[in-house]
Amino acid sequence: MSNMLSHNVQVLGSVATSSLTAWRGCLVVRPVPQPDKPIVLYDMEGCPYCRRVREALTALNLDVEIRPCPKGGSVFRAQAEALGGRQQFPLLADQNTGTVMYESEEIIEYLFQQYAGRPVPTYYRRRVWQPVLGSFASVASAMRGLRVSQGKRPEQPLHLWSFEGSPFSRLVRERLCELEIPYTLHNLGKEHWTEIGPARQRIKPGPYRPIPGGKRDAFFKKHQRVQVPYLEDPNTGQGLFESSRILRYLDSEYGN
Repeated sequence: MSNMLSHNVQVLGSVATSSLTAWRGCLVVRPVPQPDKPIVLYDMEGCPYCRRVREALTALNLDVEIRPCPKGGSVFRAQAEALGGRQQFPLLADQNTGTVMYESEEIIEYLFQQYAGRPVPTYYRRRVWQPVLGSFASVASAMRGLRVSQGKRPEQPLHLWSFEGSPFSRLVRERLCELEIPYTLHNLGKEHWTEIGPARQRIKPGPYRPIPGGKRDAFFKKHQRVQVPYLEDPNTGQGLFESSRILRYLDSEYGN
C-alpha cells in the first residue's frame, strides 16, 4: 500500500472517530482567557476518557501542555505517578490553582466551572452510551495513540495548533503521543457555525474572515489562513501545515 493511500485510509478512520464522538471538540462554546500558568495534561491520545477532556479544552479554547503517556512509555508515566499517586489517565495538573485530579468527568466539570464560571453544557455531559461509543471511536482509529513507539526526544517541546474534532489533527496528535514528544496544544476551535467545514470549503462562501480579536484572527494575521494541523518545532525552526507532511517530518526527525 502506497504511503498516500495508507494516509487516506487513516484519515477515513479518523473521520469515523470524530463521527462516533458526535464531532464534539470542534466548536468553541465559550472562549476564555488563557491562565497565567500553563495547564498540564498527562494524556493518552487514543484513550476515550482523555479524548473527552480534550474536547472540553477545545470548547473553552484553552491551551494545554500535553505530556504523552502511552502504554509502555518511559518518559512521563513515572512523573505522572509521582504527581498523582498512580499511573491513571487523564491526569490534570493546574498550577494556577494547585489542582491535581483524575477522572474525566471531574476534570471536565472543573474546567467549565473554573474557567467559564458555568456548569458543563448538555452536549459535553456524560451519557451512559458514551464509553461504548468512545471505545468504538478508538477502534476506528486503529488504536493509534495508545502504545509507545521508540524514537528520539526533542530538547524543547513542540507546538501544535489543532482542535479535538479535526480528523487530520488527530493523526498528528496520535504520532506525537506514540513518540512521547511533549507539546503545547494550541486549541483553535471554530468560533462560529459559519466556520464549519474544511479549511478550503467552509459553509459560508467567499473569502474567510475570522471573528476579530479571537485566536483564529491572530493565527490568520500571522499565516494568512486558518488551517489545522499546524506544527512548529523550535528545535529545528520548522513550521508545517498538512498532516501528511507533518507525519513524514516527525518520523524523519524523531522516529527510529
